[in-house]
Formats: sequence, structure tokens, C-alpha cells
Amino acid sequence: MDIALKILLVIFSIGLIAVVLLQKGKSAGLSGAITGGAEHLFGKQKARGLDLFLQRLTVAFAAGFFILALVVSYFVNQ
Repeated sequence: MDIALKILLVIFSIGLIAVVLLQKGKSAGLSGAITGGAEHLFGKQKARGLDLFLQRLTVAFAAGFFILALVVSYFVNQ
């Protein structure tokens, strides 16, 4: 079971890396760095289609990765 959880953790980590790299940048250049945070904070730009799917998939992979990391560390310590 320990090996299966570690393999699943590696799959989640590779999936998380791939999904993050597939997303396009929210801002470009220095002007985007200054104003991009405010737009993201107040929700001026709504994600649609593939961007929304990738955002939700990123959240799912990240949550799965953290939960699996905690479970694997629990089993390794016992």
C-alpha cells in the first residue's frame, strides 16, 4: 500500500506541474504585474472555457497532492 500511495503521489505531482504549465499567464510585463493583482482580487476577469477547466483541475490536483502527501508521510512514519 505504501508503494501504491507513493506512485499515486508522483502521478498527482506530475499532473499538477502539467496543468500549471498549460495555463496562460494572467498578466504580461510590468504594467500587468501592477494592475493584474487588483483585477484578479476583485474578479474583473472571469475565466471561461478551457481556462476555467484548467483552474478547477489545478485546485483538484493541488488538494489531492497535499492530502496524499500527508497520508504518505503518516504511513512512512509508522
